[in-house]
Amino acid sequence: MPKEMIVSHHPQETKVAIVEDGVVTEVSVERERNRSVVGNLYKGRVNRVLPGMQSAFVDAGLERDAFLYVSDVLEDEFDPFQTMEEEKMAETEREIARASVKNQSISDLLKEGQEVLVQVAKEPIGTKGARITAHMSLPGRLLVFMPTVDHIGVSRKIDSSEERARLRQLISKNRKVGGGYIVRTAVIGQDDDAIINDMRFLENRWTEIRRKAESTRAPAIIHRDLGLVLKLIRDMLSPEFEAIRIDSEELYEEVVSFVGQMQPQMLHRVKLYSKDYPIFDEYGVQAEIDRALKSKVWLKSGGYIVINQTEALVAIDVNTGRYTGSKRLEDTITRINLEAIKEIAHQIRLRDLGGIIVIDFIDMEERRNQQKVFVDLEQELKRDRSPTKAIQINEFGLMVLTRKRVKQSLERTLCQPCPYCQGSARVKSATTIGYEILDHARGKAPELPKSGAILQVHPEVARALQTGESPVLEYINATLGVRTEIKSVSTFHHEQFEIGTRKESGRQRRPDRRPSSSLSSPRGSSRTGSERGRRGKVDRQAGQARSGRSGRSNRPKSPERSGGPDEPAVAEIRDEPQNKSDRPETEVPSAGSES
Repeated sequence: MPKEMIVSHHPQETKVAIVEDGVVTEVSVERERNRSVVGNLYKGRVNRVLPGMQSAFVDAGLERDAFLYVSDVLEDEFDPFQTMEEEKMAETEREIARASVKNQSISDLLKEGQEVLVQVAKEPIGTKGARITAHMSLPGRLLVFMPTVDHIGVSRKIDSSEERARLRQLISKNRKVGGGYIVRTAVIGQDDDAIINDMRFLENRWTEIRRKAESTRAPAIIHRDLGLVLKLIRDMLSPEFEAIRIDSEELYEEVVSFVGQMQPQMLHRVKLYSKDYPIFDEYGVQAEIDRALKSKVWLKSGGYIVINQTEALVAIDVNTGRYTGSKRLEDTITRINLEAIKEIAHQIRLRDLGGIIVIDFIDMEERRNQQKVFVDLEQELKRDRSPTKAIQINEFGLMVLTRKRVKQSLERTLCQPCPYCQGSARVKSATTIGYEILDHARGKAPELPKSGAILQVHPEVARALQTGESPVLEYINATLGVRTEIKSVSTFHHEQFEIGTRKESGRQRRPDRRPSSSLSSPRGSSRTGSERGRRGKVDRQAGQARSGRSGRSNRPKSPERSGGPDEPAVAEIRDEPQNKSDRPETEVPSAGSES
């Protein structure tokens, strides 16, 4: 399958896209301020040992303490380069090892204050620290050196049993230091001298790492892995790649030097992109990224899938959409599910979704159709570099996947939770806010004079109270026992409101002072959300917007009619001035935590 690597680079950010058969399948982003730490080696200090969780927290010099599980101290992780027969033998060994782990306490292996050499296996994600392991691995061009294990594995893509045995014997005979090796696919076509040279290079690097670790105080970084582009070239470059296109001359020279040492026969495929037009726009990568940031993805037939990421899992829903089929309902459903499979596999790779992934297919009655969908999905997932396992469709039409997650997804890398809705993708409806105002009015009524009250709300809520929700306004007037004037405030959050007197509304407020007619309910909770910090910021911004100007509007007032508790009231809507100079720089509160 023909492939290309498209690289967009400037000093603060590097983006890489992998294109297969003209389709963008992977996108990786690395920013200078948040460089990847996966693969880095650190000398850390154990801060806490938690026997109840069979884990420890290690200070490795990162922003948060890293997490070290007991199995990452006792045994090596699953080797993805084994054959099926080797996997069965290794599984038996792992079962024995797991039994020993259950009887081995983390407190017997690690003590607080102890210094350990570790490698980052998984990026910090959300509020979680990095996951680390005491089993290091050093990737080379042809081999991967594992200094803490005594095992020699061979890539599955090397089919010949004779060649696999020969490579194992070659590695075993030429080892000079203890440790294990994985023979990578890139070894195909290489002579024995090249393999032995790669062994020497990795063994010398490990010797340097150990020497540096012995003379360095924790916490400290001991070895930094390659940057994003060079790492991908090291791990992925093969004859399938027709071109590596780079839009930075500086990075181009670096890549040429690197490829010239690794695979000089591929050097002519490294190309410098010199057009003024952005390289990601030229090759359609940016449009695919924009599409990947949306939850709904349309299929060619008219069906669609919806992808939602949560803290616990990723949910993918398959829908028929505009597709109606022709004859049998079962055939229609099966066709949509089969079409969705290719797009789901593509989106999982493109968005770099990991952890537990639950797919809700449209229910199929026939078992053979369910099996066909399962087999087709497994086939599509074989193209994925990340280990992925699928479980058969259950009686509810759900299929569960598990995919190794090493770093944050594309969405979490490029986006942040919406500061307006705090990442929920929802705000309360105008009807809900109207009834909340009504509840709040009951507690506010004794504080208001009989001369009248002013209700300040977002413009959309003001319009709703004057039209479809006018009965709510009548109840508010009846509850307060006074005529209520509605004031539309464009700088208010959609869920924010204030009830006060004309004097309170028109006077100047200090930006850091909360108004007496605040958003608090009788229980003291905020009307803009469950977080009180956000409420204070909204009030301060609203105070800044009104500071230094009268509460009166320059617009002509609408006709007034006095209303009482027993008479429907015609409330007045007053908009605040819309001059840019009167608005705060940030109209939307920025509080909110990552969902």
